Amino acid sequence: MDYGMIGKIKKAKRYATEERSRIQVNTLSVTFDGKNNPHQVGFEQGQWKCDCDFFQTRGRCSHTIALEEIMKGAEWGG
Repeated sequence: MDYGMIGKIKKAKRYATEERSRIQVNTLSVTFDGKNNPHQVGFEQGQWKCDCDFFQTRGRCSHTIALEEIMKGAEWGG
């Protein structure tokens, strides 16, 4: 492994452990494997979206709530 890559790995570890506030999640797209079928969940311009029926009527669902908790636990900046 060359010295350039070693430096990049060290920087990446610092970002991941000490400087998470430098990271802002602007767009996120995931597939959430539901019991009955998969759901497309996204985050864009500060808003969650999900293609499940519950989200369409309530604006929140178990899929978006779970991802909100995961993202909160990751201590992202923003």
